[in-house]
Amino acid sequence: MHPITKRLLLIRGLRSIGQGAMVVDLTLYLKDLHWSGAGIGGVTTAAGLVGAALILLVGVLSDRLGRRPFLLIYETLTLISALLASITSFALILILGIVIAGFGRGQSGAAGPFGPAEQAWLARHVKQKDRGFVFSLNNATGFVGMAVGAVVGGVPGLIHHVPPIVAYRPVFIMVGIISLLCMFILLSMKEEAGEVDRASATANLQEAVGGENIPPADNEMQIRKQENRSILKLALVNTLNGLAVGLTGPMMAYWFSLRYGVSTSAIGMTLSIGFLMTGISSLLIGVLAQRVGMVRSVTWMRVIGSIMMLALPWMPNFAVASVIFVIRGAINRGTQGSRTALSASLTRDKRRGFASSINALSMRLPSSIGPTVSGFLFDAGDLSLPLILTAGLQLANAAIYQWIFGSYDERETPKSKKPKSATL
Repeated sequence: MHPITKRLLLIRGLRSIGQGAMVVDLTLYLKDLHWSGAGIGGVTTAAGLVGAALILLVGVLSDRLGRRPFLLIYETLTLISALLASITSFALILILGIVIAGFGRGQSGAAGPFGPAEQAWLARHVKQKDRGFVFSLNNATGFVGMAVGAVVGGVPGLIHHVPPIVAYRPVFIMVGIISLLCMFILLSMKEEAGEVDRASATANLQEAVGGENIPPADNEMQIRKQENRSILKLALVNTLNGLAVGLTGPMMAYWFSLRYGVSTSAIGMTLSIGFLMTGISSLLIGVLAQRVGMVRSVTWMRVIGSIMMLALPWMPNFAVASVIFVIRGAINRGTQGSRTALSASLTRDKRRGFASSINALSMRLPSSIGPTVSGFLFDAGDLSLPLILTAGLQLANAAIYQWIFGSYDERETPKSKKPKSATL
């Protein structure tokens, strides 16, 4: 691997430890501070909307100004937010941490709304044929780190008879320390200046869309149109998945607490095992993607995961529900690397930040609506409907994803002597 790739993987692993702890603790901390379900969902929705606006801005600017400055900004904001949250439970400070630093969203180690810059930087140093595996490895690294963080997230549940801010303070301090370490690693990395030359850019695009019907290298407008069509299709497909993820993803710790009345430690252990299994699953799906194709591997795993989500609300106790949740999460979230690799392959390097932004925006914007909907439903006593809606939306997403992008696998399969003429 390129040295930059190795360090980006290391940063992903470190950052995910703090994110794993916050997935367990944030909603439970707010619950201990007597926030309502609607209030928790509302601030999570606000975080999604602000993040969506930042995503597009970061992607476009990082193509021009470089990737590293934006990652340094993210780590600085996270450090400040974590330190402030460790000394006060003032609502505005917590809202800033949730909205700006993305506390509690469980982004598998990604840099929140600054993630497009990180993905574009990683893709620059990974060959097209290796992206499925390397991005799956990146995803696995993030989830293994979140597994470690989720165990740490159970610590507040072991501290009794103290105010919530005292019980949860070690977690916020840990998040701040991790951001400081990531800043030092980023400062030790040198980003290559300049863009790839035009001939190389066109060659990259030929790889991405199967090598057919590529306009001449000097026809920039037509090349951009080809890229834009591919990006738009992926964004439309992602919208359904984003809405599904938002309904349950940030709220599952809260759901377990309401549904089964279990402690922070029990929830933390369940999420930890789930994240660890997702890391393993991500590696296996990365290998599977090399055999059957990136798109097909995503489709089948999503179908299986959706069926398991449908079963989850009807589980009689926490133990059985935990098993279903862990397996479902490993299967469903393990496809994230393959999905990211596909999005990174749709454009040339000089527009990859923009492409990653659109991909992330199409997930973030609809997902920001979900927590508010779930929060109101939970307050109304309906704990099943958000999970059922999630399953239905992801089943629909799997079918549309395969229909639109299934031809990509056919072009990338080595056994095919003649690639199909269909384009993305």
